[in-house]
Amino acid sequence: MNATVTMVGALLAFAGVLATAVVAFVGKRGELSLSGLTTLTDQLQEERTALKGELQERKQELVEQAAMASAALATESAQRAAAEAENARLRAIIVRLGGDPT
Repeated sequence: MNATVTMVGALLAFAGVLATAVVAFVGKRGELSLSGLTTLTDQLQEERTALKGELQERKQELVEQAAMASAALATESAQRAAAEAENARLRAIIVRLGGDPT
């Protein structure tokens, strides 16, 4: 009987050690996967921050381009108005000299 009890005790001890090893292995794998997930999350946040900065730069470039285009249109409009005024002045001279400005 003592041998049986000793064998059962040894098997239970072995099962305990084996269960502890399995739990430690699974726990370590979980820790590693959690660490990997944290690293990935950090990388994604850094990438998002960089992309936000790049987006802000592009928005600023678009604002600057729109301002330049608006200034160019204003300049062109002023030149067109000056040309029309000059045409009107020249037509008036032609009429005053007796010509037909058609």
